[in-house]
Amino acid sequence: MNDHEMPEPVITADPPGVIIETVTPQIDCGRHPVKRVVGDTFDVSAIVYKEGHDTLAARLLVRAPDSSQWTQHRMSYDVNFDRCETSFVLDRIGRWSYTVEAWPDYFATWRSELRKKLAAGLDVSSELLEGALLLRDASVRAAEADRLKLDVVADLLADESIYPAQRASVALDGELERAMSRSEPAAIVRYHRALSVYVDRERARFGAWYEMFPRSQGAAPGEHGTFKTAELQLPRLAALGFDVVYLPPIHPIGSTHRKGPNNRLAAKPGDPGSPWAIGSEHGGHTAVEPRLGTLRDFEHFVETARGLGLEVALDYALQCSPDHPWVAEHPEWFHIRPDGSIKYAENPPKKYEDIYPLNYWSENRQALWQASKEVFDFWIERGVRIFRVDNPHTKPFAFWEWIITALQDEHPDVIFLSEAFTRPARMKALAKLGFTQSYTYFTWRNTVLELRGYMIELTQTEAAEYFRPNLFTNTPDILNEFLQTGGRPAFRIRLLLAATLSPSYGIYSGFELCENVPREPGSEEYLDSEKYEIKNRDWDAPDNINADIRSINRIRRENRALQSLTNLSFHYSENDQILFYRKSAPGNELLIVVNMDPHQQQESTIHVPIAELGIGSDQTYEVEDLLTGERYTWRGSPNYVRLSPVERVGHILRLVELETGDRE
Repeated sequence: MNDHEMPEPVITADPPGVIIETVTPQIDCGRHPVKRVVGDTFDVSAIVYKEGHDTLAARLLVRAPDSSQWTQHRMSYDVNFDRCETSFVLDRIGRWSYTVEAWPDYFATWRSELRKKLAAGLDVSSELLEGALLLRDASVRAAEADRLKLDVVADLLADESIYPAQRASVALDGELERAMSRSEPAAIVRYHRALSVYVDRERARFGAWYEMFPRSQGAAPGEHGTFKTAELQLPRLAALGFDVVYLPPIHPIGSTHRKGPNNRLAAKPGDPGSPWAIGSEHGGHTAVEPRLGTLRDFEHFVETARGLGLEVALDYALQCSPDHPWVAEHPEWFHIRPDGSIKYAENPPKKYEDIYPLNYWSENRQALWQASKEVFDFWIERGVRIFRVDNPHTKPFAFWEWIITALQDEHPDVIFLSEAFTRPARMKALAKLGFTQSYTYFTWRNTVLELRGYMIELTQTEAAEYFRPNLFTNTPDILNEFLQTGGRPAFRIRLLLAATLSPSYGIYSGFELCENVPREPGSEEYLDSEKYEIKNRDWDAPDNINADIRSINRIRRENRALQSLTNLSFHYSENDQILFYRKSAPGNELLIVVNMDPHQQQESTIHVPIAELGIGSDQTYEVEDLLTGERYTWRGSPNYVRLSPVERVGHILRLVELETGDRE
């Protein structure tokens, strides 16, 4: 049985006229799964109604991963809004299925009418006989343990030699109601399809990522790094509080049309080339660049990282250098020009002659798709469970849906990060069809208005059901103007924002050193980009922000409010250069204030949502700045803040738990 197959019907009966609609949550009429994390409580609701005055009942059917059994959860019913709802805990990872059934509850309808007539002092002899018929009908479908009781009570209700009042008291017995609730209804309507929710492990929602080029971790300036020398950096990253170490492609790099420093078309001897030009005589996507070491060295790198509490994420880039083995073995997998040559990648006027795109709609696409999956299989076998996927929007959506579903069925713990800086509909489509996390437009949202609007879209709309943002502050391709012109304060601001607005965020190497020199004015490319050359760094260089990173990552781990996405709300600041928002979790209320101006000190009166916090309008309360340990006593809603780009770019204020008697 596949995930969208319906459970076998329990009963066949004439349609009872019940209508089920607006089952929530669901994406695109159930076409795609919603997303959750193991341990989440999953809330499901539906609108259920019919003609007339019958009492209605509904239940949720749920099938856990790797199970053929459907379990039932009775749904509460709000008659004023025709809304039924229930919840259950998602206690394992994988793909769950669920649907809703509803029916007229003839027994509850009968009991309601019986009570009304008894209260009005009316004769209920006929109603008692009707009740006997209902019980006998239910007895046929009841479990053996309840059948005897239903039959006995039915006989009693039908016995006109017994006073009606005595028979009525038995009819209203609570145990009878429970026995009837356990019997199958006479007629059921089922929602027209089974829906699905994909449940990931916790890292899918919460984690701090660090992007590192292993070849830049050499033992001496200019020396090509290896997995062994890169391994020496892992304790530093663990101490900074990161959870995931992401490596750009580690595969052999082609020599044909190899790029030189700053993306020059011609490389000189010794230039390492772009890691995204994958494939050489040493192998393709299932080999490692010889200058980095051996496959065993990589496996040791993964093992060492795991021992430090770090996971390794690999770049999955489906493209080839002209020297990739696939070019000779399967030229039909590529785009062939009329002259018989293979088409290289272009984004006019830019040319990427060191890269051949793959043709995923080629005639031999089945073999290409399978070979692409085997690349994932190879690295999963070597301990990798997280993949950052390069430019997925340039490959067929059908391919991604097939490959991600197949891999998740085999390895439910695998995580896929979509690196798709493309139009919104395409970014969201990739998330819907299976990508676990997504890059975002965060790097280009740098004002209070921009960030408020964008984060509300990501956290308070339907997108939150399937689109998990990973807020990278920078990437090897993106050095935003805000960082170029804002200096060290800009880096501290963007770190604070990324790490507190979303439970998942990331930085690219050099961010901690505030590297911000573009290749040329107006460009987002780094000068002397690490994409094309080895870049050695002094990680303790002056003006680094290592202390900020350590502090913020510690705060994230210690505060549940920073480990969820949809618990974000924005609040009023009288200065539009200061962003004020709240992150809320049971017993953990955080008020976060950020100066969005990297150049000047800003002051504001912010308006604390005291009613939502249970604080009185004239009540004093204490907040602790988790960044500094300082405490402030505030009163009421309006309170004053002053933030300097040099000394203090923001506050992470924890509401100190008030004594029970202090709350109104």
